[in-house]
Amino acid sequence: MRIRYKKWARPELESCPFYIDNPEELKGKWHEQFKNNNPIHMELGCGKGAFIAKLSVNNPNINYIAVDLIDAMLGLSKRNIEQAYKDKNIEPNNIILTRHDIERILMFMSKEDTVDRIYINFCNPWPKPKHKKKRLTHVRQLNSYKEFLKPEGEIYFKTDDDGLFEDSIKYLTEAGFEIKAITYDLYKENIFENNIETEHEKMYREEGKTIKAIIAILKK
Repeated sequence: MRIRYKKWARPELESCPFYIDNPEELKGKWHEQFKNNNPIHMELGCGKGAFIAKLSVNNPNINYIAVDLIDAMLGLSKRNIEQAYKDKNIEPNNIILTRHDIERILMFMSKEDTVDRIYINFCNPWPKPKHKKKRLTHVRQLNSYKEFLKPEGEIYFKTDDDGLFEDSIKYLTEAGFEIKAITYDLYKENIFENNIETEHEKMYREEGKTIKAIIAILKK
């Protein structure tokens, strides 16, 4: 998603207590950063943060890492998270926002940073053959996630793109994941216990597109 530059985003992020600008420094130390042994879930490509804000505020016993590359997006995420926690009168101490290129995720995540679940919501479909390796569900990326995703850890994936969805089924199988649940229309067959609608999800539904989803488990 393209978004206009927001001059306020960088200063707000730099003063935000739950934003980390240099995640490489926490490689192997994410559990220590949260100061507890609660499970860690990640959202890769958090966008404006409406999804992760609702998810994290409703699950205080889970720690969340939300990653994006664009300051403007992260700035909006920061504001959405602050508002969600303010509405419940609690502090956002189970969520960390960070800026990084997800293709290079192993620069800041390691096997010591065991993650229970990864969320990938409406990532760039990169439809041209020469760009498909950039997909967040490509085998190359999935093999990176396997470095820190625990055995039987999960990937929750949603998209509106038919080509990306069909290819992702193949990628997951090839990378050693088991498809636990799958649907070609999430709003006719909700495979998630509590689905949280993302900004893209709302937009695509209004356009009449069906939302496809997968829950995949990393085999032991």
